[in-house]
Amino acid sequence: MKHSLVVRVAVLSAVVVGLSGCAAAQVALSHKNLNVQTKMSNTIFLPPVSPSKQTVYVQFKSTADQTLNISALEQELDASLTTQGYRVVSYKQAHYLLQINVLSIGKMSPSAAQGALGGGYGSALAGAAAGGLIGQSFVGAGVGGLVAGVGGMIADSLVKNVTYAMITDVQVGVRSRHAVQQQTNANLQQGTSTSTSQNTSQVGHWMDYRTRIVSTANKVNLSFKTALPVLQGQLVHSLGGLL
Repeated sequence: MKHSLVVRVAVLSAVVVGLSGCAAAQVALSHKNLNVQTKMSNTIFLPPVSPSKQTVYVQFKSTADQTLNISALEQELDASLTTQGYRVVSYKQAHYLLQINVLSIGKMSPSAAQGALGGGYGSALAGAAAGGLIGQSFVGAGVGGLVAGVGGMIADSLVKNVTYAMITDVQVGVRSRHAVQQQTNANLQQGTSTSTSQNTSQVGHWMDYRTRIVSTANKVNLSFKTALPVLQGQLVHSLGGLL
């Protein structure tokens, strides 16, 4: 009787471990190729201008926790803009002002990336990285749970469906011949029960347009070293097409 029970446990454990391996293999096959996507939260339509006004001043920054070679990115963007007929000039000479800030680069779930995109320019990224590393969980149950759990952990450690995302806020300014009146309203929290309201107005000569760009790279066992150049290339490509 005991021998029969041992055999049944062994068979059940082997079946569950096998299923765990099959699930891992399915994930590996489904995400074996690098999948890169770039989306904008809002489309920006700019009025056409004469070639003499195709001048732009670029301000590129990063507040992400990962180190970026901003100088190299600026050079790539400048080259992209130049091939499209634009001249990168000083602030006073520019008809367009292109301001870029990379907010975040890291592992992120597709749903979190979509949430960051849906929030649009300036929206909070709180919790955006939650669940960033997506891996299939293969855990056995019942009598063979312990053995199957070990098999699942082994499969899980070897096969990870990884997504990296780069989130960037962009503001495009267009110089106006006419004065542009701007009003800013801010509510500043003071402690837990007090807030301060601020209202300011000013006159400038820039019409501003804002959008957020979210680029994602997905692949099994994708590393940051592999994902970063691809994400940067996607960002530069999108920025080059804004004007």
